Amino acid sequence: MLIPAARRAGVSSAGAAAAVALVLLLLSVRHLAVVVGARVAQPSYRGGGPCALAVTPLGYPCEEHQVTTADGYILTLQRITRGRGGGRGGGARAGQPVLLQHGVLVDGMSWLLASPDESLPFILADRGFDVWIANTRGTRWSRRHVSLDPSSRLYWNWSWDDLVVNDLPAMVDFVGRQTGQKPHYVGHSMGTLVALAAFSEGRVMDQLKSAALLTPVAYLAHITTPIGILLAKAFVGELISDFLGVAEFDPLAYSSSPHLLHQSDDHSDVSPVQILVSPVASLIRGFCRRPGMNCYDLLGSITGKNYCLNSSAVDVFLKYEPQPTSTKTMVHFAQMDLTMLRACSVLAPACRPPAAVRDGVLTKYDYVLPERNIASYGQAEPPVYDMSGIPAGFPLFLTYGGRDSLADPADVRLLLDDLRGHDRDKLTVQYLDQFAHLDFVIGVCAKDYVYKDMIAFFDRFN
Repeated sequence: MLIPAARRAGVSSAGAAAAVALVLLLLSVRHLAVVVGARVAQPSYRGGGPCALAVTPLGYPCEEHQVTTADGYILTLQRITRGRGGGRGGGARAGQPVLLQHGVLVDGMSWLLASPDESLPFILADRGFDVWIANTRGTRWSRRHVSLDPSSRLYWNWSWDDLVVNDLPAMVDFVGRQTGQKPHYVGHSMGTLVALAAFSEGRVMDQLKSAALLTPVAYLAHITTPIGILLAKAFVGELISDFLGVAEFDPLAYSSSPHLLHQSDDHSDVSPVQILVSPVASLIRGFCRRPGMNCYDLLGSITGKNYCLNSSAVDVFLKYEPQPTSTKTMVHFAQMDLTMLRACSVLAPACRPPAAVRDGVLTKYDYVLPERNIASYGQAEPPVYDMSGIPAGFPLFLTYGGRDSLADPADVRLLLDDLRGHDRDKLTVQYLDQFAHLDFVIGVCAKDYVYKDMIAFFDRFN
């Protein structure tokens, strides 16, 4: 049953505040004493990809695959063909493919870091599904291109629009051709945004059986936290001079030291290291130094108070994440953040906020200058992603939490209002009052509260 929608005033999509907030989250849950902007040395992973690192050691068969997008990016996917012991149970669902898509600033490893009894890919494999894990362009396992090098600016000249047009269709098509079946789709956070945008344009739905969207973030009108306002101001006020000079948005600048750095203004309490100060690092550090901001305990304030996180799972998560994305993607998020409209009016009376903010709709990347938009889209304003245009007969499973500060319940209700004409037997909505953003991926109780119902939903369309 659809939940009544909130008033659609000032609607916005998932913004830069939410994305960069994840960076701060990743820093805070390390229980950091850190000079923000110094990257902790991560393993070299010379032993192989995600299959060798996180799947086969647990007794699951795993294959590494790659697919090339229409614009030349070489993406990797991991395939878990069956459960432990080599059997493929599950009855009617035996061998049914499922494609998992991660969110922004992480990669496919984020699905694999809890125990086999708690991680969604392993749960699906043990129940007979053929599991495929996607890795978006620019992340650790998908940094190759047919002609461009990640060190070049051209390599990073894309926003999440390109994931809608290129990455998602390439991966869905690849899985379908490899298995001979239409897969189910599971997305978390930005993985839901990309899917919803694609569906609104009629993409890939004829190649999927259904889609499960965990913490859908099509809109972000109700984030009013200080971090949201601060980050929006930073992107509006400093973007042109600073951020557009950095094509790759790497959440943490690299450090030559393998050790954590202690937080101090004069660095007197740390061993000498080389710290690369970048606009990204400066933004995060600037936030942490503001009066009243506590970078030691951002978990609850950013994601909401998660209900069933296991600290050991979080520790393993931080061994592999966060991952880079393009600065253009972060700019695209910032354009759609309601706080950007507020910041724009404060910083410059003549500031022209993007169409997405002015009109309260979700749009493609806004080049701001009409002539640039005309060159890209044939019109002065960027085209709109109309969520109400998603075909009513396409099966959707949406689940969201009452404590989620990133996919706020009020914003999810705005999406549900767009879907109010959806066929009732094709739309399942699950609301978990105690859940927050991370519970849906690494929460120890997600298997009982989320995955069980999601699998039952899939079974209806197998």
